[in-house]
Amino acid sequence: MNHNIRLYLITSLLGLTIMVAGISLFFGTYQINKAVISEAKNRIGFDLRTTIKIYSNIEKQINSSLSLTALDQGWGDCVNGYNVQHIKKRLSDLSEIIGLDFSGFVRNDSTTICRQSGYNTTSPDPVINPVAKIVLKKKVTISGTFILTQEEIRAEDPKLADLSAINLINSSENNQQNIKQETSCLTIVTAVPVYENNLFLGVIYGGIILNNSTSIVDTVRETVFQNETFNGQNVGTVTIFLNNLRVSTNVLTKSGARAVGTLLSQEVEKKVLIEGETWIDRAFILNDWNISAYQGIEDYYGKTVGILSVGVIESKYAQFKKDTFFVFVVISIAGILIAVLLGFILSRLVLKPVDELINISKKVSEGDLSPKIKKISKGEIGNLQSTFLNMIDTLRVRDLHQKEESEKQLIMTQKQASVGRLAAGVAHEINNPLTGVLTFTYMLLRRDDLDEEMKSDLETIANATNRVKDIVKGLLNFSRQVKLNPEPSDINTIIKETIELIENQALIKRIRINFDADKNIPSKILDSSQFQSVVMNMIINAIDATDPGGRISVSTRINLSTKGTKHKEIEIIIADNGSGIAPEQLDKLFDPFFTTKEVGKGTGLGLAVSLGIVEHHGGTISVESQPGEGSSFTIHLPLDHNNE
Repeated sequence: MNHNIRLYLITSLLGLTIMVAGISLFFGTYQINKAVISEAKNRIGFDLRTTIKIYSNIEKQINSSLSLTALDQGWGDCVNGYNVQHIKKRLSDLSEIIGLDFSGFVRNDSTTICRQSGYNTTSPDPVINPVAKIVLKKKVTISGTFILTQEEIRAEDPKLADLSAINLINSSENNQQNIKQETSCLTIVTAVPVYENNLFLGVIYGGIILNNSTSIVDTVRETVFQNETFNGQNVGTVTIFLNNLRVSTNVLTKSGARAVGTLLSQEVEKKVLIEGETWIDRAFILNDWNISAYQGIEDYYGKTVGILSVGVIESKYAQFKKDTFFVFVVISIAGILIAVLLGFILSRLVLKPVDELINISKKVSEGDLSPKIKKISKGEIGNLQSTFLNMIDTLRVRDLHQKEESEKQLIMTQKQASVGRLAAGVAHEINNPLTGVLTFTYMLLRRDDLDEEMKSDLETIANATNRVKDIVKGLLNFSRQVKLNPEPSDINTIIKETIELIENQALIKRIRINFDADKNIPSKILDSSQFQSVVMNMIINAIDATDPGGRISVSTRINLSTKGTKHKEIEIIIADNGSGIAPEQLDKLFDPFFTTKEVGKGTGLGLAVSLGIVEHHGGTISVESQPGEGSSFTIHLPLDHNNE
């Protein structure tokens, strides 16, 4: 009998452990694979946005530099006197500072009088830069991405035409073979009109050639991926395409050369170039699988003429998944060994009292929480029996407590549901007549036969009706369950964009808004739209509380959590030097319908809704204020675990 029990326990524990280990191994591996791929896609999407920003900044730098140069004095003397050397000196200095590949000056009569390469003005049929042609006609600054022909590049400098030509190569397993040559160039060009004493003198232009360029893609890789390597291979790559052709890249072929001249896959070409979508997914690039992101480059005319692409080698994440799978296997094997050991131990402890405990367990499972054990054994089994009885007593007490709590929770839930339905129903019923009142009021206001007193009364009715509509809208927002749409977001960018939206409102009151952003704030998973509404509401409150000529400061920082844990949190502080808040009002600020504003100036729901949104993100809001000295509101958001 004892041997049967021992065998039964060992077999049961072993089988259960193997089953649990297998299920855990399967689902754990699946979830890790899913999480790793998701994280990789999120990162590569963020890296793509950063790359696009760097590309855009290069265009802005060229635009700004040429615009400043166009404002220099003395252009009139140089142009009218054909002082080509002086113009060329300006172009050379500018090109050296910002790294232009070509530049020039076209006079208002469409004569190219100078190029960076030393263009010969005696040429019988000079080729005018096409971007400069547009500016000659429109007389406004033009900047963007352009495709220039070989003839147009050769006119700037014959050496550039030769250096920028790209031989298309076969990227298959066979020997690489030149099959075609691309002579057009993908360029970033800016052309600026030059005026002196309100007289249009001509156009100064300049640009860079992306064909066979390494500076941009290598700079982006260094900035975005920080030259990270894995197994001696660069983790990240950056590529610029002219249509479907790689014209600038740090993707390497098997021979170690840059893969300039290879073609984009047809699947990505269809999605990005033809359908205009952004691609973020796995892709096989030349020699290896990558997690890649592609987005089209639009030229000045709005046509997609190229692609910006970033990629991360998948093997880096594959190694992480292998290591994690190995840990799961080790844990599973350890669990099996422990199960065998526990089987031997339990078989010695659980003998005769086992059947009695099983029978009592059945009674308990059927709802009998008052069983009795005929005889308490000595030793470990006796302790088990006593503990079992104590457990039943605890279950009995807990069962009663849970029933009471369940009844309370059920009543509370029913009340909350009733309040929500009541709020929605009341708001709906109020909105319909309000809309009618407001509509007919405005219709009456448009009549010409009303005297001023009646118009004033109607305007009072309209203002009061709009006030009620705002209260109803706030009531709906407060009673409605907030649904989040979280995504990786840059908090500093959200705040900056919010300030830009309401800066004019502050300027009307002559209030200055200063933003001190902590550059070390990491990306945060949150609903950017709802979070922006929180920041906007709190800044508008600060504007309302601040007298003309005052100031508002907005800052971000990382600090220890206010909850007393060792975790860190993100803090957004919005402070003003306005009228402040009375101490007795501080505890009521976030109560629905409580407001310190004058009657008709607020519904008292803004801070209550804002607090609800922040709490849905796991955070909270604190406030400090001194009457007459101003107030400071602080939004506390926990850092994501992978950023701590």
